[in-house]
Amino acid sequence: MAWQGWVLRVNLTRRSVTREPLIQEWADAYLGQRGLATKYLAEEMDPSVDPLSPENPLILATGPLTGTMAATAGRWSAVTKGALTGAIAASNAGGFFGAEVKYAGIDLIIIEGRASRPAYLWIKDGSAEILDAGEFIWGESVWITEQRIRARHADPRIRIASIGKAGENLVRYACIICDRDRAAGRSGVGAVMGSKLLKAVAVRGTGGVSVHNPLRFMEAVREARNKLDSHPVRMMLMKRGTLPMIDTTNAYGALPTRNGQAVRFEGTQAVNAERMAQRRAHDGHANLLTNKACFGCSIGCGRVSKIDPRHPAIQGKGQRYREAGGGLEYENSFAFGPMVGCSDIEAATYVNFICNEQGMDPISFGGTVAAAMELYETGAIDETVTDNVAYCFGSSQALVTAAEATAAGVGFGRDLALGAKRLCEKYGHPELAVAVKGQEFPGYDPRAMQGMGLAYATSNRGACHMRASPYAADFKDVGTEGRARIVKNTQDVAAAIDSSGLCMFPRGAWGLEDFATQIDAACGGWSSERLRLTGERIYNLERLFNHRAGFTRKDDTLPVRFLTEPATEGAGQGWVAHLDEMLPEYYRERGWNPEGVPTEETLQRLGLLPST
Repeated sequence: MAWQGWVLRVNLTRRSVTREPLIQEWADAYLGQRGLATKYLAEEMDPSVDPLSPENPLILATGPLTGTMAATAGRWSAVTKGALTGAIAASNAGGFFGAEVKYAGIDLIIIEGRASRPAYLWIKDGSAEILDAGEFIWGESVWITEQRIRARHADPRIRIASIGKAGENLVRYACIICDRDRAAGRSGVGAVMGSKLLKAVAVRGTGGVSVHNPLRFMEAVREARNKLDSHPVRMMLMKRGTLPMIDTTNAYGALPTRNGQAVRFEGTQAVNAERMAQRRAHDGHANLLTNKACFGCSIGCGRVSKIDPRHPAIQGKGQRYREAGGGLEYENSFAFGPMVGCSDIEAATYVNFICNEQGMDPISFGGTVAAAMELYETGAIDETVTDNVAYCFGSSQALVTAAEATAAGVGFGRDLALGAKRLCEKYGHPELAVAVKGQEFPGYDPRAMQGMGLAYATSNRGACHMRASPYAADFKDVGTEGRARIVKNTQDVAAAIDSSGLCMFPRGAWGLEDFATQIDAACGGWSSERLRLTGERIYNLERLFNHRAGFTRKDDTLPVRFLTEPATEGAGQGWVAHLDEMLPEYYRERGWNPEGVPTEETLQRLGLLPST
C-alpha cells in the first residue's frame, strides 16, 4: 500500500541500527513525510531540549508516493527541532535520494544520539551499518563526499544526503544536500546533523514500491500527467524556472531590497531570467546552460549554470567553480541580489555554488548578510569586526567574502553563521533582523502582500513562502479581506502535499482532488476532504510542538520595520503590514483561542487529544 512498512532506527551513541515496523495507525492519520515524521518526533522527544543536543532526533522521511510513477514523486523531508529557530523544522527536498530510500524498503530513518567520532550511515536494501567518516570525508564538501562514497562502495547509483563544512561548523542555517544541489534547506537541519557528527546517509535500493490498486493508480497518474504536461505553468517553469518571479515582485513593489528598507530594486535586470540566458559577448556563452529535473518530474524547473570563467569571483578558486552546477532560481537570486543590493549575476552564481557545495541555506545566508550590511552602514559594526571588509549594500566583494568565511567558520563568518536574529542581538539591534521565529524572510514583502505577511507570522517553522499560497489574492490587490481564511486553508493543503511524497509545483495544474485521487489509488481510502483534514491535523500538531518548545502568541509577528514603516512605492505604497487585523481572524478560522492555542474542541475534532 505505497508505504514500505519499515522504520530504520539509528542510535549513533550506541552505534546501533535496528529495523522496526512502521506504526500504520500513525501513517493513516498523518500520511507520511512531514506529517508522519512530526508525529514520531512529537511522541519521542521533549520539545524543550536544545536543538544541537543528542536528545534531538533527526528524521529523514519519505511519503507514500515517493518513488512511485506519479509526477514529481521524488520528495523527502528532514524533520527535527530546528537549529536556527528552536521550532519544528520540516525541510523538504527533491532530487533522487528519497526514491532510493523507498527502494531500500524504508519509510523513515530516525537518527538519535551523537557519534563519538565522525561517521556516515550506509544502507543497502534491508541492511545498514554505521561507518567511520574520519579523514575520508569529514572536513570535505558535499561534492567530494558524494564522489568518495560512491567510489568506496563501487556503485555510481548510490544516492547520498550529506552536509558540507557549514553543517560540520554548526552554521545555524546549514542544509542537508543530495544530488549536488538539491537541499533540505531551511531551519538548520544540516546543523542538527552536524551536531551528531553524522556526515552523510548513503543509500542503495534495488526494490520497488507497491500500490493499493495498480491499474487505477496508473490511470490516475496518466490523467494527472496529462493535465500537468499541457499546462502553461509547467511550460514556464521548464523553460525559465522560478526566476521570472523577480520581475513580478519588483514591478508590484513586493521585492524586499537592502534588508527590507525598500520594496523595489533598481538592479533587477542584472540578476533576472533574461540576464541569466543572455550570451556573453566575449565567449558567446550564457550563465544558463539548461534545465534539469528531480526524480519522476516532468516539469524540470532546476537550472544548470556555468560562471563566466573570466569573472574575478572565481579566479584562483579551483577548477570545480568553472564547471557546471546548480544555477540561480528566484529565492537565491533574490537573496544574493536585491536583499543585499548586489547586481552581479556571476558573483551570485558563485555564492550559490558555495551554498550548494558546503550546505548553506541561500535565503537565510542572504538575509544574514543583509542584516550585517545594515549594521555596518548604521555604524553598529565596523571593519574591526568584519575582517577589514566594508559590508556596504551592493558590495559583491563583501557577499563573496561572507560566503567563504561562513562556510569555513573563520573570522566574521562565525558571526554570520549565527543567522540574522542572533547576529543583530549580539550587536545591539534586534530590530534589524528581517526574520520570523528566527528564520529569515523569503522574497516577498508583507506590506504589498498582506496575506504573505500573515503566512510568515503564523508559519510553524518561521518565515516561509512554501507553507501557504495567498499569491493570487495578494497580487490581485493590496488588502486584508479574506486573507485569514486563504492562509489557513492553503497552509492545510500544503501540509498534506508535503506529506505525500509529491512536489508543490503541480498545484498550478492540479486541484486537491488530483492529489487525492493518486493517493487513494496508491494507499486506499483517501478523498480530498480526508487529505485536507489530515493537513489541518498536521498543522495543529506542529503548533502544539512549538507551544511545548516555548513559543507563544508573541512569536506570531513580523519585524517592526514592516509593522511601522510604510512602503514608499509600488502597489503597497503607504501600507504597513496589518497583522493586527488579520491575526485574530486567523485564530478564529483555526479554532484557536485568542492566545493562539488550539481549543479542546479543535483538538477533539482533529483527534489530537491525548488518549485516556
